[in-house]
Amino acid sequence: MIILEDSYQNNLLVRLKTGDETAFNGIYEAYSKPMYLKILSMTKDKDVADELLQELFIRLWDNKEKIIPGKSFQSYLYTITRNLVYNYFRKVASDNSLIEQMLLRGTDHYLNAEEVLLSKESAALLKNAIDQLSPQRKMVFELCKIDGKSYDEVSKLLGISVATVNSHITKSMQLIKAYLIKHQDTGLLFIGLYLASDLIGK
Repeated sequence: MIILEDSYQNNLLVRLKTGDETAFNGIYEAYSKPMYLKILSMTKDKDVADELLQELFIRLWDNKEKIIPGKSFQSYLYTITRNLVYNYFRKVASDNSLIEQMLLRGTDHYLNAEEVLLSKESAALLKNAIDQLSPQRKMVFELCKIDGKSYDEVSKLLGISVATVNSHITKSMQLIKAYLIKHQDTGLLFIGLYLASDLIGK
């Protein structure tokens, strides 16, 4: 997604490197909303998203001299964002009550391999959780949430109704969350559940 025209953005970045606050404000106005939505999609918490967005632009200002105009600025911002979110989750991992609260927020989110930051420990933990599902439920879950197929596609592929697909996914998420809560001392389980999109509309 193109947010700013290249030449205009490069002009802002060149000025930002020199400490131009007007250029910084221009970058903020252009990128604050999309980056907020990006953070919110990963944390599912508006207060946390607000806090991390502020931290993102503080870091951008503090490291303005490192910006290289002409290189992908969006990728640069996304890298900082992923690191901020990952560090936030690592901090939360030390608080069991916060972990449980996060995991029990409902079943309206799903796993997306491109968004979830998986350590080896949490990847293994998540795989074990998925392996606890019944064969049919596991197949539906993996087709939708790992292979990225829509509910309609899975419905036609398996010859079951969309409602049945939705039921399998909802129950799978409940079982996976329960498994991760039970085994939360074995790894960074929160990473396995912080998901990119809503179930509604799949």
